[in-house]
Amino acid sequence: MAQQAALKKNPAAAKAKKAKEEKLYPFKWEGKDRKGTKITGVQQGSNAALVKNQLRKQGILVTKIGRQSTLFGKRAKPIKPLDIAFFTRQLATMMASGVPIIQAFEIIAEGAENPNVAKLVTDIKNNVASGSSLAESLRQHPKYFDDLFCNLVESGEQSGRLESLLDRIATYKEKTEALKAKIRKAMTYPIAVIVVAVVVTVIMLLKVVPSFQDVFDSFGADLPAFTMFVIGLSEWLQAWWFVGLILLIAAGYTYTQVHRRSKPFRDYQDRALLKAPVVGDIVYQAAVARYARTLATTFAAGVPLVDALDSVAGAAGNVVFYDAVMKIKEDVSAGSQLSFSMRTTNVFPSLATQMAGIGEESGNLDGMLEKVADYYEAEVDNKVDNLTTLLEPMIMCVLGVLVGGLIVAMYLPIFQLGNVVG
Repeated sequence: MAQQAALKKNPAAAKAKKAKEEKLYPFKWEGKDRKGTKITGVQQGSNAALVKNQLRKQGILVTKIGRQSTLFGKRAKPIKPLDIAFFTRQLATMMASGVPIIQAFEIIAEGAENPNVAKLVTDIKNNVASGSSLAESLRQHPKYFDDLFCNLVESGEQSGRLESLLDRIATYKEKTEALKAKIRKAMTYPIAVIVVAVVVTVIMLLKVVPSFQDVFDSFGADLPAFTMFVIGLSEWLQAWWFVGLILLIAAGYTYTQVHRRSKPFRDYQDRALLKAPVVGDIVYQAAVARYARTLATTFAAGVPLVDALDSVAGAAGNVVFYDAVMKIKEDVSAGSQLSFSMRTTNVFPSLATQMAGIGEESGNLDGMLEKVADYYEAEVDNKVDNLTTLLEPMIMCVLGVLVGGLIVAMYLPIFQLGNVVG
């Protein structure tokens, strides 16, 4: 009774409690629009009647509706950083258009194709409706919203510029994820081709070579050394393939565990990656772009430079840049200029330090840093395209050596037999 009385006195809390009790389910529907055209779709809602009412408001006459089964149908996908970027962009756009924040959350949740995204947005909406700030609500989901994201939202709420800050955060997230996608593109293509080549080679050694071996045994003649080597490799693989598979799985598991638990190993890997040929230059320029983009976003949000550098260090993504940013923070705290501190680390390129110096002198540091980020993001894009072009002939050579070598080894005795007969 006391709880009900408290809820009556606080309508917002009552609304939040009611919303928390509601669960969203995907409903598959069929219907007709205002022109009579048959259309279908999937809509999130707590029950079929509510979904039909929502669709009726959109001018859709529902003729058939049912809850979509997730047992044999599509399973809910995990929430990815791109989903968070899209959510931020939607929220920024609707708030800039004058849509109340609670209603904006409801619209985003209803339109989300991923049920996990809809649930996340609904949870945030419920917390905000119960009286929490948006930053506090986001902090309850640290898996999806890091300290940088939450600090920028908090700064926007305190300054009354939440709409513009959300727009800047959305741009930052979109640019960051696009940069990561470019790096993945540079790594994925050659790795995928090499893996396929290795799989084809193993299949040939296990299935094709033994067939040729039976033919060679009937010759009764000495086989070339290269052919004998391939046959020996095939026999070993047939006898011990499971050992090789176990070793491969064990190596992958060991690497994953060591990488997750050992900071010195991760630091060594970060330093080695920057020194790697071709790829190291891409990783370096991507780190510079990420540093400039993050610092520009935080500084433009009104975060003091020293505090902004803390967020930048956490978003650096590489221990070399993390150490450099922490050194810059110490120098800036002692009164040094940002550009001078960047130069003394011997990590940042001269273009980035000079642009930062111009930004400090002109009072447009965030604008200059954004130009630096744009420049190095474009450089990464170009280098990824060039790397793909450069790797194609190298990959063809690897395929030729692996697959072509096996074919030559198998046909070499046949060629020699033909010469003897001739």
